[in-house]
Amino acid sequence: MTRSIAQVLEEARSRLKRLGPQEAYEAVRHDGAVLVDTRPQWQRERFGQIPGALIIERVHLEWRFDPQSEARLPIADRYDLPIIVFCQEGYSSSLAAAALQDLGLHRATDLVGGFAAWREAGLDFVL
Repeated sequence: MTRSIAQVLEEARSRLKRLGPQEAYEAVRHDGAVLVDTRPQWQRERFGQIPGALIIERVHLEWRFDPQSEARLPIADRYDLPIIVFCQEGYSSSLAAAALQDLGLHRATDLVGGFAAWREAGLDFVL
């Protein structure tokens, strides 16, 4: 069986309750959600960063959030942790959030439009 990346992305997103920038902001502020920036360093340097977001490049994400992993972060001690992953434009973050759900982190999701949408919405960021 073969699938295109468009099909894989569509399937991943069908499992997520994706959040817009304002919804993500509110989830972090009021619900204790963890905002996770998976972009490579060059994108953070070029486009900016969201204050308070955890920086975990995509290649390390599952190991840092799997409650059973020896490499997990101290906050990753439960499967109901609300995690909002973002990338630059909201494509790879959908795949990343679905991968976290595959590990049992059922509240993982991503930011629609990524950092670009956050910035465009006028929410806090730093260069």
